[in-house]
Amino acid sequence: MQILLTNDDGIHAPGIRSLQKALTQLGDVEVVAPLSEQSGVGLSITYLHPLMVHQEFEGEKHWGWAVAGSPADCVKLGILEFCSKRPDLIVSGINSGSNVGINVLYSGTVAGAIEGAFAGITSIAISTASSFSNDIKPDYDRCAAQSIPIISRLLQTDSSTGRLWNVNFPETRPEWPHGVKWAALGVKRHTDVMEKRIDPRGRPYYWSGLDPIINHQLEAGTDIQELSEGFVTVTPLKFDLTDHTQLKESLGGQTGSDFELI
Repeated sequence: MQILLTNDDGIHAPGIRSLQKALTQLGDVEVVAPLSEQSGVGLSITYLHPLMVHQEFEGEKHWGWAVAGSPADCVKLGILEFCSKRPDLIVSGINSGSNVGINVLYSGTVAGAIEGAFAGITSIAISTASSFSNDIKPDYDRCAAQSIPIISRLLQTDSSTGRLWNVNFPETRPEWPHGVKWAALGVKRHTDVMEKRIDPRGRPYYWSGLDPIINHQLEAGTDIQELSEGFVTVTPLKFDLTDHTQLKESLGGQTGSDFELI
C-alpha cells in the first residue's frame, strides 16, 4: 500500500516523525509536508508564487519532501509528483492540539486530509489534545502506535475510496485513553476570545483564543464531549457544505426550479 503522509506542524515536528515510523507497518510511506508550521491555514493553496521544495534526508537515506506551502499544497504535490504511484491512503498528522468541533474548518491538518478526499483517496486526519493545565507533552509515539489499529479498522469499515475521517486522541495521561468512540462534530461554540494586550511601545495587539474544548459546549455524543472524558474520537466527515434539506425545501421538491427577479 502506498501511503502519503503530511501535516501542518511542519516536516520537523515530532508528531509526523512518530507517525511515519508507525505507518511503515502498513505500507510504503512518502512524506510531503510543509517546511514551516501552517496551523490554522485551512484549505489555502499557493498560486501567486512558485512552490519551492527540497528533499529531506536521514543520514544518506531519503526521508521526505519539505514544501514552502500549505498542507493542501503538499498533498497535491505528493499525489501528482512525489509518490511513486497513486496513493492508496493519505494521512495528515499527528497534530499537536486537537482538531474537533467547528475548528476543523480552520485546521490545516484536516485540510490535508480533505485535499486527499478531493482526489478520491481515503484520507485520515490525526491529532492529539494538548493540556492547558500542565506541562505534560503529548506522547506522539504512543499515539502513533495506537493509530495503526484504528486506521486498519477504518480501511476495513468501508472499502470504497475517498472516505474522509477525523481522529483525535485525548491529552496524555497514564489512564487515558479509555477507548475509541464514534462521535459527531460538536458545532455549538459558547464563547470566543480575542485577548487584547499592549506592547512595550504602548501599541495594542491581539491573541485569538481558539481552545477547542473550553470554547465549545460539551454536548453529549460529540467529539468535544468524548475527547474531554478521555476517549479517542473518530468522526466521518464530508466536504459537501450544501444544506440539502434547505435546498429541497427551497425547490419545493422540484429539481432545478428557480424564482424570478423583481
